[in-house]
Amino acid sequence: MIEELLKSGSCTIVDVRTPAEFMGGNVVDSINIPLQELEQRFEELSSLNQPLILCCASGGRSGMAMQYLRSKGIECHNGGGWMEVNFVVSQLDQS
Repeated sequence: MIEELLKSGSCTIVDVRTPAEFMGGNVVDSINIPLQELEQRFEELSSLNQPLILCCASGGRSGMAMQYLRSKGIECHNGGGWMEVNFVVSQLDQS
């Protein structure tokens, strides 16, 4: 499911790590909205009008973010660790 969304380009990758972690490496074209800011930035996420692929360092925080956002009616998927999502994206770029 995640790979299909990434292939279609009809999704937004949201990294829920801290800004410092995000600056240390991230998925190309992803946006950084830290887990603790999800509630305040909910309108920003809902205005994207497309499925979200969530990632963090290992999948824990993105899993919590997914539960919260789904409870608010936003279509989203836990992509797990950002390096795994980045690997899929880089493979798609090569094909």
